[in-house]
Formats: sequence, structure tokens, C-alpha cells
Amino acid sequence: MNKDIQQQVREIKQSFRLMMDGAVAQSMREKGVDYHLNWGSTLPRLRGKADEIGPNYDLAIALWKENVRECKILATMIMPADAMLPEVVDIWMEQTETIEIAEQAAMNLYQHLSYAPVKAYEWIASDKELYLLCGFHVLSRLFMNGKEPNERDINEFLDQAHVALQSSSVSVRKAALNAVNHFAELGLVYQRLANSILSRI
Repeated sequence: MNKDIQQQVREIKQSFRLMMDGAVAQSMREKGVDYHLNWGSTLPRLRGKADEIGPNYDLAIALWKENVRECKILATMIMPADAMLPEVVDIWMEQTETIEIAEQAAMNLYQHLSYAPVKAYEWIASDKELYLLCGFHVLSRLFMNGKEPNERDINEFLDQAHVALQSSSVSVRKAALNAVNHFAELGLVYQRLANSILSRI
């Protein structure tokens, strides 16, 4: 990491003190969300900071390495999607430890990757909660944007959604249901396919 990036990371971490919200941080701790450091900064304030910084690959990589909630969320906001290689996505997924970071990464970054569908279908076939969560969140976004899956992906989605809707994880069930609902909005055929899955649960 060069000195400029190190300095930027230091300044960004110092700026989180001004965004600190103890009530938010306390609420997260009570819900079992445990970060090494958590300033409780709200997402709109982090988004404002990301807009101020602008897309920056090297800074995003450096921020992600910090075990600080705000650094990781900010990293997902400033990472340029067109510069992120699949191998880096794999590393970030392996290092994702909370539902919040998984959801933020899916919304802020992963849905915008040119290979987003490939990763999403790979993740929904996983048995790991956060991978499933990310995969269904990304697919929800893609379906919302009118991106229709091919026949093979339709079958894969329906099979995995059927399993996920019966998951012991409430978060996975909600993410899968959300994706199924957006899948149904793609058209009448999709709606019928979605209904057939839901009727079997």
C-alpha cells in the first residue's frame, strides 16, 4: 500500500468519529452484530462520503482490509465495478462475516458487475448463508432491472429458490422470497413459474 493510500485511509477513519452514532452501534451489538470497530455511522452519511471520494480501486482494496464496519461498507461504495476482477470478488466474499456487509456489497457493488449473473447463480448453489444471501439479493436487483435469465438459469433459480425458501435462516428465506417476487414481475410465464414454486412450499 503506498503512502498516499495509507494517509487517505487514516483520514477516512478519523472522519468516522464525526459520523459516530452510539445508539446505532449499541443496537447492532445487542443484535449480535460484532465488528472489531463500529462507529454506528448511518448509510446516507457513508454514501455522502463515498460521493465525496469518488470511484477508487486502490483505496477500496485498502479500506476493505480494515476490520471496521464503515471501512468495509465504504469500500463497496467506491469500488469501480468495471475494475473488479472475479478473483477479488471471491476474496471479498470469503472475508464477509456479517449480513449487513453481504447486503451492502450486493446492493452497492455486486449487482453492477458485468459477470453478476454468473456469480449470483454460483452463490445461490452454495450452502453458506452469506453466499446465498448475496446471490439472491443480486438476482433480485437484476430481475428488477428487467434482466431475464436463460432457460438453464431459470431452472437453476427455481430449484435453489425452492430449497432456500425452506432454509432455517430467516434472512435467506426473505432474500429468496424477494428474488422470487421480482422474478414473477418479469412476465406472465415467470409469474406462473414463481407461483408453482410458492405453492409447493
